[in-house]
Amino acid sequence: MLDSIHTPADLRKKSPHELTALADELRQFLLQSIAQSGGHFSAGLGVVELTIALHYVFNTPKDDLVWDVGHQAYAHKVLTGRREQLSSIRQQGGLSGFPKRSESEYDSFGVGHSSTSISAALGMALAAKHQGEEKQSVAIIGDGAMTAGMAYEAMNHAGDVDADVLVILNDNNMSISPNVGGLRSYLSHLLTGRFYSTLRENSKKMLSSMPSLSRLVKLTEEHMKGMVLPGTFFEEMGFKYYGPIDGHDVDELVKILGNIKQIKGPRILHIVTKKGKGYTPAEDNPCLYHGVSAFDLATGIVKSKSTANTPTYTQVFGQWLCDIAEQDERIIGITPAMREGSGLVEFSQRFPERYYDVAIAEQHAVTLAAGLACQGMKPIVAIYSSFLQRAYDQVIHDVGIQNLAIVFAIDRAGLVGADGATHSGNYDISFLRCIPNFIVMVAADENECRQMLYTAYRCHCPVAVRYPRGKGIGIIPEQTMQAIEIGTAQTLRQASQKHIAILLFGSLLDTAQQVAEQLDASLVNMRFVKPLDEDCITEIAAKHDLIVTLEDNAIMGGAGSAVNEYLHQCNNTTAVLNLGLPDHYIHHAEREQQLAQCGLSVAKIIAKINRYLGVEKQTEII
Repeated sequence: MLDSIHTPADLRKKSPHELTALADELRQFLLQSIAQSGGHFSAGLGVVELTIALHYVFNTPKDDLVWDVGHQAYAHKVLTGRREQLSSIRQQGGLSGFPKRSESEYDSFGVGHSSTSISAALGMALAAKHQGEEKQSVAIIGDGAMTAGMAYEAMNHAGDVDADVLVILNDNNMSISPNVGGLRSYLSHLLTGRFYSTLRENSKKMLSSMPSLSRLVKLTEEHMKGMVLPGTFFEEMGFKYYGPIDGHDVDELVKILGNIKQIKGPRILHIVTKKGKGYTPAEDNPCLYHGVSAFDLATGIVKSKSTANTPTYTQVFGQWLCDIAEQDERIIGITPAMREGSGLVEFSQRFPERYYDVAIAEQHAVTLAAGLACQGMKPIVAIYSSFLQRAYDQVIHDVGIQNLAIVFAIDRAGLVGADGATHSGNYDISFLRCIPNFIVMVAADENECRQMLYTAYRCHCPVAVRYPRGKGIGIIPEQTMQAIEIGTAQTLRQASQKHIAILLFGSLLDTAQQVAEQLDASLVNMRFVKPLDEDCITEIAAKHDLIVTLEDNAIMGGAGSAVNEYLHQCNNTTAVLNLGLPDHYIHHAEREQQLAQCGLSVAKIIAKINRYLGVEKQTEII
């Protein structure tokens, strides 16, 4: 049956009684396809029936479906003409792992970060109102994403303007890490409670059998909501609330969505689903199966038996945090819903009283840390670079201005590979180095990362330590922790003729070493973006004809720009070539492929330097 569906229009030609069989077939296709190619796995399995029902009831692409985050949109891609391409997902030149407007007219809004769907759908609904167009705007958001304040900002506005927007709350009690917070408990225990559901349905059945009491049915239902759900949370925000219902009953979903479609104003449909539905290992461990590389469906994910014993940067951070917490009881670990991804699992188990998962609330995470620091604690905020962007005001206003001693452990800095532009951490150097009071360090290897974290812990001001996803050059960190002198660089290689000097900022150490060897160039590991080792730069400029800056960050406003600014202030005319990430978004591919696209492979860097040496020597951005 799936072979006959190329667009949602084909789906809508099917009879309702065929949809359950279609759901089974679609789920099996997803299981086979993603197991072979890798990708986001368990989230999509949980919304197969919902995806079918949405495209069956709504007139897509005229009606807008906005998927929050987008991990769960693989079934949506299959039903909207991309089934044959699904095996290419998250690969260079293939499908994006998230909805992307340039990829399909059915992708109403490009996503990747959490809790944006209601705002976007509301904007679309208001645009339709202004343009006099009859269409539906639907936001599909998970209970994990509902832990972020942005979702409630949008709901508050939607209720105020009485917009025709439908929010579907997909309640699977699971985001990437286990959900936390009072709202999660409120939804899980009250809205899905057996007492509420049984009382509501049995009373409706009993009373609806008496036609003369039809009005009483409605009044009784509203009265029960008021008794069982104090405050009727969503309805107090101006939304008509429906549910909870079984999100795996496609027949019921089609009927209810068909009815809700006719209702005006803000509406919320609460469905209950099982993340990883249809594959027992994913149902039992949805976190492990959230994002997967290729694996055998029969045996499931098998832990690697690789003999390599070098840790990832994330593991280096996690071990350091546990080690420093043993020494200092003031240490507090904070994460915005990324315990596993940021390496905090062991810390959360060993020091549960000093561990805070604040849910998907990056702004709160930063200001929470500020409050802790004001009272003499030592907060460590473990956060992805691309997620720190969401708390920029708090970083400046609540941390920087008050000069608070907070350590920002910035994971996934630079290019991240298959997750593409939405998750790449290409801008943190640029947006942090302009903030007064901040120290910004960039780790070139695993041991340096550990020592930088210790250095940051000892500082009495805000400090950011930046490190990439995955492994470095393969160094096992020293157990001993020693502070690095603030603002000092480290010379790694002296050129025999001192013609070219490479100033390295961050993780491209192996690449820089190979280039330096082949060109007989000096190589300096700068270590600090802020403060710069100005004495080192002055000395390098005096002894070399060309300075090449190299970083895994946007060139514009990056570390190379800091070097340019310093030399300009000194009226130094030494030629500078800035190498880094270009002024456009880098699409999903393997990280090494992305670096090559950006001209940051060994061969391309050498070619750029040689080409530059053939032109007039002046500051150039490439």
